[in-house]
Amino acid sequence: MVFDFITWDVDPIIIHFGNGGIRWYSLLWAIGIYLCYLIQVKLYKNENCPDDWAEKVFVWMVTGVIIGARVGHCLFYEWYDVSLAQTEWICNRLGISHEPVQIFGWNINYRNPYIEHPLMMLKIWEGGLSSHGGAFGLITATLLLNKKHFSKQPKFHSDYYWIMDKLVVGVCITATLIRLGNLMNSEIYGEPTDLPWGFIFVRDGQTVPCHPTQIYEMIYCMVAFAVTWLMYWKGKCYKRPGLIYGVFLIIIFLTRFVLEFIKNNQEAFEEGMALNMGQILSIPFILWGIYSIIRAFIRPKLP
Repeated sequence: MVFDFITWDVDPIIIHFGNGGIRWYSLLWAIGIYLCYLIQVKLYKNENCPDDWAEKVFVWMVTGVIIGARVGHCLFYEWYDVSLAQTEWICNRLGISHEPVQIFGWNINYRNPYIEHPLMMLKIWEGGLSSHGGAFGLITATLLLNKKHFSKQPKFHSDYYWIMDKLVVGVCITATLIRLGNLMNSEIYGEPTDLPWGFIFVRDGQTVPCHPTQIYEMIYCMVAFAVTWLMYWKGKCYKRPGLIYGVFLIIIFLTRFVLEFIKNNQEAFEEGMALNMGQILSIPFILWGIYSIIRAFIRPKLP
């Protein structure tokens, strides 16, 4: 069967007003977070937890994800090679020097404007969110949440892993919709391909079909949702805190690691690296997933 390549020319803005408007990406983020909240309500209710626990998780989750995603992008991906002439205008626009930095006599050819001017991170309207940063933010927020609200509630056997086992089920849905938002933005796609489902991202200046890696990532996020949902309801795996969480980490980040081999690098500094930034940041999560699964089985099963 022969298919034509898909010409993707979707307007990323749903409603235009002024110099901007409401973007698909922002709307899908909001819907994803809300659906994650609804799932939390259902899971906490199943375990006879206090009614306000899902609300507490929701507030801390949203705060941690948004802050982490923004800070992560600024610290992980906004590095500029000051030795390249074409990046001089970037340095001039951002008000930073394009001269190499010297540390202990070594010339460091990369600079990050957000490290030199941290308040620039507040310019969220300029775009830039990192999924790995969001994961770090979510983890930090959950640790703080557990220490502040849940750690003194032994009746519910609450700990970090117990919370995350429920949270990641909803996160799978949020992640799916965020990747759909990337597709609507015509961003973060793969290398050229001659496969019949290749997308030509016209709005990003492409003239050849490329791997729609946003769709690939949507698929593995939906697989992760199906697996974690069945583990919770059918396997009652929440009685082994950390098991669902560990499986989630391995599915999401191992697949992300492999998929990065066919994705275009997001930033110029990644060129020539054996592993790009997305792969480097995925490795700790994969190892943590393995540890979480082992930990879940060596500890007593909850009644």
